[in-house]
Amino acid sequence: MSVEGRVAIVTGAGGGLGRCHALLLAEHGARVVVNDLGGNVDGTGKGDMADQVVEEIRDNGGDAVANKASVADREGAKSIVEDAVRAYGTVDIVVNNAGILRDKSFKKMTLDEWDIVIDVHLNGSAYVTWHAWPIMYDKNYGRVIFTSSVSGIFGSFGQANYGAAKMGMLGLMNNLAREGASHNVHTNCLSPGAATRMTASVPGSSIDVDDPEPDNHPALVSPAVLYLAGEDAPNGRVIQAMRGRFSSNMVYSNPGVDFGENASFEGLEARIDEVLDMSAATPGSNFLSALS
Repeated sequence: MSVEGRVAIVTGAGGGLGRCHALLLAEHGARVVVNDLGGNVDGTGKGDMADQVVEEIRDNGGDAVANKASVADREGAKSIVEDAVRAYGTVDIVVNNAGILRDKSFKKMTLDEWDIVIDVHLNGSAYVTWHAWPIMYDKNYGRVIFTSSVSGIFGSFGQANYGAAKMGMLGLMNNLAREGASHNVHTNCLSPGAATRMTASVPGSSIDVDDPEPDNHPALVSPAVLYLAGEDAPNGRVIQAMRGRFSSNMVYSNPGVDFGENASFEGLEARIDEVLDMSAATPGSNFLSALS
């Protein structure tokens, strides 16, 4: 893959998916900034998980440095990019993987539990990318990967905060894919599934993080990251990766009904079946195309 010599930031890379992403990128010649606060799944605490992954990469002949800042802290996010530039002179790849869980039904969720999940996932991804963006934009090369989830794309009970943040990744991707296209900065989303500390924390889970089932190992997801980090990466696409299976998600829209200046509630109600009918839907936005 075409990441040889590139400088990659991987957030939340102290374990699980992030660790596997970092190891695979390093194996293929990327120099990696391994970021991880080293805390618990709920975002509390700190630790040295990033150091352990850096040591593992170096033991395998790769090149990596550690950063233990929180992506949800603006100065912390800035320090991640600064460490990449200090160690390697630039940034080519940003893999936004850091995340936490505070699962509860929306009725029982506190606003603090809402805010912290949005801050880590969505704001944290935006903060790190915002600091790296000018570097990539000015040199006409960059690859940005956001981590989405089926919880956002399709929905999941008890994960309103997490799902909202993960669907927000698609909105951020869609806009940055347009803004970066002219400067060869490609932005895409990964929607992963694997045996990790986060999935093991979901009520009813039987996942053994220390000994994950081979067909549900996080390493089976990382080939998608390697592809999206490479020179041939698409722009504005979602890759779903779980248990060695890869697929793609895309937004579709139908032709709709054009009432023009005669639009009314009565007219809409009478033809609502046509408005909601997706049998003739196609990728992209027919709605916006019709207005242009």
